[in-house]
Amino acid sequence: MRTRLTALIGIDHPIVQTGMGYVAYPPLVAATARAGALGVLASATMAYGELETAIAEVKVAAPDRPFGVNLRSDAPDAAERIDLMGREGVRVASFAQAPSRELIKRAHDHGMIVIPSIGARRHAEKVAEWGVDAVVAQGGEGGGHTGPVPTTLLLPQVVDALAGSSVVVIAAGGFFDGRGLAAALAYGADGIAMGTRFLLTSDAPVPRAVQDRYLSADVTGTTVTREVDGVPHRVLATDFVASLERGGPLVRYPRAVRNALRFARMSGTPLRAMVREGRAMRGARGLSWPQVLMAANTPVLLRAAMVEGRADLGVMATGQVAGVIDDLPPCAELVRRVVAEAEERLAAVHSAVTR
Repeated sequence: MRTRLTALIGIDHPIVQTGMGYVAYPPLVAATARAGALGVLASATMAYGELETAIAEVKVAAPDRPFGVNLRSDAPDAAERIDLMGREGVRVASFAQAPSRELIKRAHDHGMIVIPSIGARRHAEKVAEWGVDAVVAQGGEGGGHTGPVPTTLLLPQVVDALAGSSVVVIAAGGFFDGRGLAAALAYGADGIAMGTRFLLTSDAPVPRAVQDRYLSADVTGTTVTREVDGVPHRVLATDFVASLERGGPLVRYPRAVRNALRFARMSGTPLRAMVREGRAMRGARGLSWPQVLMAANTPVLLRAAMVEGRADLGVMATGQVAGVIDDLPPCAELVRRVVAEAEERLAAVHSAVTR
């Protein structure tokens, strides 16, 4: 299945695995790349040295296959990470927030393709003016940090806004099978990105107990909360998340301080560097100091679930599609299945309208 996305990146299938913290690590990214889709490393939960090692591991496990690295555009060392990616021949620089013009140029100077995630038409128009190569348009059904507009409304707006341009559109939020890929192509997108569906594969480095918690969810089993890091975050609705919602500032901020100190110990990041990063986040994202403090919760609470297997004490970011997924296939099987079903659906539609 060839689209503008496959031509742009050099992949076999118009499918992207998103950069999920503590999940999109070398085993999953390499398996996705070998399957002919685009795997994306999650560098936001990696120190610089960890990213260096992860890139090397993917290159060994999936030689000559293109892959990407997801970056935080407000990270103090974002430029240094882009330079590392350029030296190592990483194909795609993916951004969770809109990157600056300077970061886009830096990535392009290294020959990389730049793909930010966006959640509104105006954001797509802005980054297109800045020269990005593609956008991931994520609707509100998506997991993690998400917006209020559903994919079925966001996607046509973005496709229309970028019509006639060279910017490739990747649809995200609510995709898990070939019917979704066929629908996205019908809307005018060039491919799909999936997070939760790739998290629920046998290649994902996630404790089985946590995957089982996802598989047991139903379609109403997610919630959007601001109590993780101060901005809307779609997660599995658990007793722990409910306790965060009930906590209030007297509980919320002391917990965030403890988590910030814990993250500093885990990552080896000096407190002075964390304060400097907090200042950068305030400037780049317009956050208040309480919001910056809350942001320290995210890596710690994600790690508790995705690495330590504590589904009872961690936060499990998820799309609403968790409620309709019931198996853990390897990435190769998942990609084959999605593409085959999409081709089948598109052929059936063509047959129905030409009879």
